[in-house]
Amino acid sequence: MNLVCLDLEGVLIPEIWINFAEATGIDELKMTTRDEPDYNVLMSKRLAILEREGLKLEDIQKVIGGMDPLPGAQEFLNELRSKTQVIILSDTFEQFAKPLMEKLGWPTLFCNSLVVEEDGTISDFKLRQQDGKKKAVVAFRSTGTQIFAAGDSYNDVTMLKEADKGALFKSPASIQAEFPQLPAFDEYGDLMGLIDEFLDV
Repeated sequence: MNLVCLDLEGVLIPEIWINFAEATGIDELKMTTRDEPDYNVLMSKRLAILEREGLKLEDIQKVIGGMDPLPGAQEFLNELRSKTQVIILSDTFEQFAKPLMEKLGWPTLFCNSLVVEEDGTISDFKLRQQDGKKKAVVAFRSTGTQIFAAGDSYNDVTMLKEADKGALFKSPASIQAEFPQLPAFDEYGDLMGLIDEFLDV
């Protein structure tokens, strides 16, 4: 059996925090896992900024509600799901993901969760597990499944290396230069070509 594991933000949808940063004018929130490899450090910084600015979950959800998948993403995902099983492995949060999962046709998503107080303040976050993308691939492979994985950021690299075949997609040149052993693509058609080779279709 084959399985394709994809990152979400930057691969299928725009970066949520960048869109929120642009909507609020808070440039500090533009930092993503493309910039900060340690996700715990990154999220701690984000939560501190939200507290400082008095921003709550509903403020972020309003921005997410106006977002759409990246151009071509839904068509790519539909075609891919007609060929094999697909699971989205993301460090986003279930409180963010629902509107975008609906627009993508409800693919299976493994992600994290936020701790939200009664007044809507985001007080903390809960990772499903540390290095959860890699550990999910390890678990899937233990069932005898062959894994293809694609992602764009530092927090995807361990997943890509653990997979039977991994590729960077729409990743910054700096990350591509740091991990030259991983093939890199910017167009869905090119990524699909590599996946087809993996699936031998």
